[in-house]
Amino acid sequence: MSWLTSVRNALAYVVPVKKETPDNLWHKCKSCGTMTFHKELEDNLHVCPHCDHHDRIGPLLRFEYVFDKGSYTIVPLPKVPDDPLKFRDTKRYVDRIKAARVATSEGDALITARGTIEGRKAVIGVQDFAFMGGSMGLAVGEAFIRGVETAIQENCPYIIFTAAGGARMQEGILSLMQMPRATVAIAMLHDAGLPYMVVLTDPTTGGVTASYAMLGDVQIAEPGALIGFAGQRVIEQTIREKLPDGFQRAEYLLEHGMIDMVKHRRDLRATLASLIDYLCGAKIAA
Repeated sequence: MSWLTSVRNALAYVVPVKKETPDNLWHKCKSCGTMTFHKELEDNLHVCPHCDHHDRIGPLLRFEYVFDKGSYTIVPLPKVPDDPLKFRDTKRYVDRIKAARVATSEGDALITARGTIEGRKAVIGVQDFAFMGGSMGLAVGEAFIRGVETAIQENCPYIIFTAAGGARMQEGILSLMQMPRATVAIAMLHDAGLPYMVVLTDPTTGGVTASYAMLGDVQIAEPGALIGFAGQRVIEQTIREKLPDGFQRAEYLLEHGMIDMVKHRRDLRATLASLIDYLCGAKIAA
């Protein structure tokens, strides 16, 4: 054994090994750049405690924040063809779907659940932007319709939290067909005398904005949410004008009468419960 090996072995007993910092201990805000303990962020409903930036969250967290504790059950997704057009770009569409399912542990971009909000029955659908940009395809359309049918069956409102880049291009015309189908489903809900409420979250754009995202009896948005059809840069290049600051943000839309209210995430549950009372009265109590 060399002297170098002897020294190294001796130092191993006295020199502490540097521990790596867990990757999930800190969170860097995408708006202000401030570092926040992940636990503190979770306790604040994934809203930055420094600048109030609302992070994007998935369906399960959304259900926990809105429904009464332990009250909700997931509505099973209808079965649809995974790749009706056999689409392929740089990757096969079926491979993209499989990757998204592994990454999110979800069947597709819209998850629906039934439960109670402060004792009032409701059915809630949540789009997940992490699943292929929350894009609308056959599965999302069928999930939306199933959510409406469940609300009619339960005699309660249907509330959707939107987050999408638009229609899913890999499904072509079939994805665009979900726009009128969703509109007909909303009409069915109204025929049953039940309200349809929309909570616009960041981002809500494209064909989703052009259909069910803007057809609510009440339109709510989270602070700072990007809401629009075409992108700001595309609009500026088309009209050859500079758009105002904050264009397509929730506060701008509220100021110009496009939505009814902007609500902080911590206030959404109480706001939705109050709206259910106003629009339905006592007839939907659990």
